[in-house]
Amino acid sequence: MINIRRANERGHFDHGWLNTYHTFSFADYHDPKFMGFRTLRVINEDRVRGGSGFGTHGHRDMEIISYVLEGALEHRDSMGTGSIIRPGEVQRMSAGSGVTHSEKNASKDELVHFLQIWIMPEERGIKPGYEQKRFSDDERTGKLRLVASHDGRDGSLTLHQDVSLYTALLRDGAPIDYAIAPNRHAWLQVARGEVTLGNETLKAGDGAAISDERTISIKGKDAEVLLFDLN
Repeated sequence: MINIRRANERGHFDHGWLNTYHTFSFADYHDPKFMGFRTLRVINEDRVRGGSGFGTHGHRDMEIISYVLEGALEHRDSMGTGSIIRPGEVQRMSAGSGVTHSEKNASKDELVHFLQIWIMPEERGIKPGYEQKRFSDDERTGKLRLVASHDGRDGSLTLHQDVSLYTALLRDGAPIDYAIAPNRHAWLQVARGEVTLGNETLKAGDGAAISDERTISIKGKDAEVLLFDLN
């Protein structure tokens, strides 16, 4: 069973400095039909103007992933971490028992476009933590590259939840097949371009909740996708 969440159905707010779309209920956007999917709680697509960003604020008990599509995102937090996140890099911050942080456009002039993803952790009150890694285009072109997982396998980031996150760059229309284990579920998010998922056509910003499917096939040209394998 595949249920499509269309990009134009998402919550949308344009604050001037921030143009944001919410796949699931978040902040002032509430839709009881879209409160998350399994342990995937938030997918926000944010575009932040140059010289702007999210000032210092706090979080608890959430695995927060930033995935940059365009531009550069500057991160600072109460753990002493300071970094710049660019396309091809993935950031994981475990809020755990409590952390404050800021996420700002690293440029004064250029836009930064990124996905902010929240995953509910398996345990509350853990020690906050931070990880950031780069994954080359070659690793992700025409295949699913594991970028975050419960056990940090294959050089991926480590998540405090039984979730595997893959990303792929689709260039030539060749299919990518993925087997879903029994009693597992998946969410496909199209970050850019257009793909086909089985008989469905998905465009940038579209997502798909996938349950009771043993294998899925994804095809696209000049597209980028994220695939979440969830318990």
